[in-house]
Amino acid sequence: MSSRIPLPYSPKVLEIFRNPKNLGPLEDATVVESAGSPACGDMIRLYLKIVNVDGQDIIEKATFESYGCAANIAAASILTEMIKGKRLEDAWKISWKILSDELGGLPPIKYHCSILAVGALKRGIRAYYKKIGRHPDWLPKELTIEEKQVFEEEEMMERYYKSMKALGGIR
Repeated sequence: MSSRIPLPYSPKVLEIFRNPKNLGPLEDATVVESAGSPACGDMIRLYLKIVNVDGQDIIEKATFESYGCAANIAAASILTEMIKGKRLEDAWKISWKILSDELGGLPPIKYHCSILAVGALKRGIRAYYKKIGRHPDWLPKELTIEEKQVFEEEEMMERYYKSMKALGGIR
């Protein structure tokens, strides 16, 4: 008998997990960025096809690959739906809390899934502007708190993985 208690996922998280949209690599992606760690936990790889329309940088297509739990898959899937057709400036404003709310809420232990999804998006937006050699006024020069949260999350996962490996729990 299992002593594990099922997490209280919203019906929307479960529906999206069972039927994710925009899953898989995007062959003609302009940028591909990841957040998380495949070695020791959740990871999201985000593919963005960005086009310039009338001087505006627009996300034409967005897909993802996810290595992780139901919340991780649902967060990445809903994010791709939220950003398609948006200007990069508008997509940049999406926070992990907005993403979590769009999913009908996440259990606190799963907030990191929306943090990773938004982190991959912000990395993708920065990578795009680095690639084209432009830095728009609205894009902060320094990392935002949310971007720093992703680095902290990744560092925490790495430390946990190393400690478990040292204890013999992971081979």
